[in-house]
Amino acid sequence: MKNLLYLTSIILFVSCGSDTNNNEDIQIGYEILNSGKKVSLNAGDVSTIEVWEKYVDAHNNKDLETIKSLNHNDIKILTPGGEINTSEEHIKFLDRWFSENNPNWKTFYMIANELTENDTLKQYVTSCHELTITEDTIQTKIAQIHDAWIVDGKVKKFYVYERPVNSND
Repeated sequence: MKNLLYLTSIILFVSCGSDTNNNEDIQIGYEILNSGKKVSLNAGDVSTIEVWEKYVDAHNNKDLETIKSLNHNDIKILTPGGEINTSEEHIKFLDRWFSENNPNWKTFYMIANELTENDTLKQYVTSCHELTITEDTIQTKIAQIHDAWIVDGKVKKFYVYERPVNSND
């Protein structure tokens, strides 16, 4: 009986002390890959949010050097207006766009998430923003959702989904 009490105490102690709360254990949804396979979408590493926050802040500050330092050289950006395939192309576009439109993003949320595809961990940040652009004196507000793939502390790829904001929003 004494041995059973010791064994129970040890099991209880070990189970209470073990950390089972890693992100792989927190499924928040799923993603369907191009192959049609459904894979778990899990809570991600919050450090990816820090990268994306810095990236958005650099855009608000029109800081092309910081943006360039956070871009992978072969960054891919998919937007409703087209596709950008290199960091150099991105910086050239932003330089002109910043001066013509004075864009500014107001963040509503950022969510770190990750999935495993072909034995590779992919870490994303999904975020929602209100973009305000100013052409001459006219301001236009646009609701945007970004899905950003973060690799080694830099932005590898991101998607932009958007719609105009109307006065009822």
